[in-house]
Amino acid sequence: MTLTPSDLSDLSERTIQHYDGRAQGFWEGTWDHDVSQNIQALLAALEGAGPFKILDFGCGPGRDLVTFLEAGHQAVGLDGAEAFCEMARRRSGCEVLHQDFLKLDLPPGEFDGVFANASLFHVPTQELPRVLCELRACLKGGGVFFASNPRGTNVEGWNGDRYGAYHDLEAWRGFMAVEGFAEVSHYYRPADLPRAQQPWLASVWRVAG
Repeated sequence: MTLTPSDLSDLSERTIQHYDGRAQGFWEGTWDHDVSQNIQALLAALEGAGPFKILDFGCGPGRDLVTFLEAGHQAVGLDGAEAFCEMARRRSGCEVLHQDFLKLDLPPGEFDGVFANASLFHVPTQELPRVLCELRACLKGGGVFFASNPRGTNVEGWNGDRYGAYHDLEAWRGFMAVEGFAEVSHYYRPADLPRAQQPWLASVWRVAG
């Protein structure tokens, strides 16, 4: 099924409204989540001494911006929910861009790394190549891209008021390879559990060439 411009606008608006209307509860429910494995996966793949400039794509209330900042890096957030942007700015002091994932306006070659933790699955499959291309363009040569998304069987649709697309590893590899990313590593989360109990697929990529 092809999504029309009207469909895309609707799904993006509804998904953003979901988060805008639940921003405080989302912060309270996720602020203490341990995503140190994901942050370390990105930082370990970055080449050079740093400090690095990192785009936290889908930064939410700013939890991971604070972590990057405390580690000595320059972090910039991006989120479609205005309430999240305001919370992230207040809690981190970082620059936070208020941008719809489907209407990005990013500076080219600006970032050493992109950290897309639990965010890109909101991008419909038909738009994913374009969005990945735009994110690749904002990275410096040799830049590193991290993504963690709920995995699935390459289906998409509504989950309440949120739209999501759920890819398996092979499909995700296909999208990333086409856009010029070379795989560094991948793993499933939470760690040390049977695969059936690991709903998250995390992967690290480097700009090829």
